[in-house]
Amino acid sequence: MSRPTRPDFPPPSLVTTTDALAALCERLAGEEFVTVDTEFMRERTYYPELCIVQVAGTTEVAIIDAQAEGIDLAPLGALLANPGLTKVFHAARQDVEIFVQLFNDVPRPMFDTQVAAMVAGFGDQVGYDALVAGLTGGAIDKAHRFTDWSVRPLSPAQVTYAAGDVTHLREVYRRLRTRLDADGRLEWVAEEMAVLSDPATYAPDPETMWERLRPRSNNRRFLGMVKALAAWREREAQRVNIPRQRLLKDEAVLEIAATAPADAEGLARARGITRGFAEGRTGTSLLEAIAVAKTVPDDALPPAPGQRDTARPSAALVSLLKVLLAAKCEQHHVAPKLVVSSDDIDRLALEAEPDIQALQGWRREVYGNDALALKAGRIALGVDGRKIRLVPLG
Repeated sequence: MSRPTRPDFPPPSLVTTTDALAALCERLAGEEFVTVDTEFMRERTYYPELCIVQVAGTTEVAIIDAQAEGIDLAPLGALLANPGLTKVFHAARQDVEIFVQLFNDVPRPMFDTQVAAMVAGFGDQVGYDALVAGLTGGAIDKAHRFTDWSVRPLSPAQVTYAAGDVTHLREVYRRLRTRLDADGRLEWVAEEMAVLSDPATYAPDPETMWERLRPRSNNRRFLGMVKALAAWREREAQRVNIPRQRLLKDEAVLEIAATAPADAEGLARARGITRGFAEGRTGTSLLEAIAVAKTVPDDALPPAPGQRDTARPSAALVSLLKVLLAAKCEQHHVAPKLVVSSDDIDRLALEAEPDIQALQGWRREVYGNDALALKAGRIALGVDGRKIRLVPLG
């Protein structure tokens, strides 16, 4: 990370003891905001293994070694829970997931500069590098981006690199907040923070994991087996703390769901399943899940795709709604992805007034009202030079 020469970017300190952490958090508690980032490893575990936490206030930057022997992170938990201190992240979801795991709650209050940048018109999920360059003129040194943060001791170069994220983030936050305040859009960001501030956002539901596999079948018994096995895999991966794909690959879940073996010998025939796995504790648990899934009554099985919703929106109307979205987002300088998803545009084309985010709050003002007017034939789309314009009808 390039090092700015300004005096308000001090050299980072490395915190390795509970006493030093408590003193740091006491000093930062008096700030208006603190920027936060994490580095973690997840290649071999289900839950992320926290390696370091980077924090910065107005005049202090610190790297907290979360793996230092004997360190207690409780003072950090108290700092993150301080209601008078705004915690600033960029792309907060993974960082917050770690803190929910550690402290059983989300940092409050929060401000995510990635979300704020989308509200401010920087595009869909703007990268941190581009945001730093666009708002501060800084440049990101990517040399340590893929370093192993679990190796000790941390090198001076790693400490410097890690500190750069939270030091640049201070100025990014200040400038974004000033811009959004001038545009009257801070409340827009606050609405988006409601989702990130809900602990349920970070608790995956094992009963919905099967939908990620997108099984291509109308056989409801097979779909029920896929649902049961995906839920079993998620809970077992959590229990033993290994990645779900390392426990059982997606293709193995689908194959086992199709064959529904009744014993270890049948289970061992599936691709990627060893006899040791099939005959061991994990295999036994999996076979028990299969047996239970076989007893699920027909009326409790997932509906076949063809039975869920045969209606299809008009492709032409969907296209018009997307053109309107692009025009309105260009006018208001906001990222289209933040306003409405493709699935919700389909619902908007199909239903009179569906219960979607685009028809609530600031999104309705930016896009929803005009989308309903377009569907109702009260407005049309025209071209004015190089821009789309709305033409009142009737």
